[in-house]
Amino acid sequence: MRKTALESRVGALLLACMILPVNADDTPSAPVLDSASAIRVLLAAELETTLSSQMSGTLGEMKTGFGEHVGKAEVLARFNCNEAEARSKVAAAELAMAKQNLEAKKQLRQLNAVGDIEVSMANTEVQKADGARAMGVAQSGYCQVLAPFSGRIAKVYVKPFQTVTAGTPLFDLVSDGALKVRLNVPSNLLKTLKPGLALQVSIHETGKTYAAHVSAINSRVDAVAQTVELEARLDQKYPDLMAGMSGTALFNQETAQQNQALQSDALQNSSQP
Repeated sequence: MRKTALESRVGALLLACMILPVNADDTPSAPVLDSASAIRVLLAAELETTLSSQMSGTLGEMKTGFGEHVGKAEVLARFNCNEAEARSKVAAAELAMAKQNLEAKKQLRQLNAVGDIEVSMANTEVQKADGARAMGVAQSGYCQVLAPFSGRIAKVYVKPFQTVTAGTPLFDLVSDGALKVRLNVPSNLLKTLKPGLALQVSIHETGKTYAAHVSAINSRVDAVAQTVELEARLDQKYPDLMAGMSGTALFNQETAQQNQALQSDALQNSSQP
């Protein structure tokens, strides 16, 4: 009798579980990316380069230092160029001698004392000497390290009076112009992204928010991360911002709503059999 009652209770419980509706809110849903959520950004300089030695030699006194501002074509460092200057003088003297020899050959040719081949050879010697002189001038130009653009020295790799070889890094130079904003966004937002799209950039180091706009969209999508790289420009120049600062970006509300609708449609399409 007890066994029959127990079986009846178990059957009733199973029947109740089958009849009760399942609450859809209790099932886990796929995560939806909110485009208005924070997207990591990085500030980068418009121009940034490492200046290297173009010759082997010994440095003299440094004309600039870490963190200093330099103008375009300003001298950053000088090499001891006694040897290079001496070679340049030798090349100039050889060129002058070759020209004199050519003039003498031309005069002798008028007297039929030499043939055309001698004059041609003398002319070739002039061209050869002129090339050596030009090479000497170019090598002498390597004695000065000039700033290719205005900016600030971000790093100094060498010390005064240090001997270096050609190709040795000397300085890191960062331009002082407008900064670029770099960020990666999900690739499924490409339909709503276009150059000129407004966004707000919050920088951690300053605690401020700055207006910017999308300036470029990468032509290739990262297939692994499913993101696309963007570049944005700040609407104006801010002296308190520096390259290397980081923060977050928010698109405007209208764009956020469009992106949310796009992602919702994508999720619905992916859930359909």
